Amino acid sequence: MPYSRRSGIIMEKPILSPDFTVDDIHKLREYNYYLTKDMEPQERRSYYYERGRAFLKEMEERKLQKV
Repeated sequence: MPYSRRSGIIMEKPILSPDFTVDDIHKLREYNYYLTKDMEPQERRSYYYERGRAFLKEMEERKLQKV
């Protein structure tokens, strides 16, 4: 559960709809904002880099499963 150091806000992980709507995108953006708003720039870059690499790895695995 993300916790904002400065404001003390705890935000629950968003529950996304099966249809993945625009509202889901807004929920994800807000969730990511609360996760990263108190991070230093280098921390934030590392956070997005690590998650981006994990996402690409997952997509590559799914692509290989389809073949």
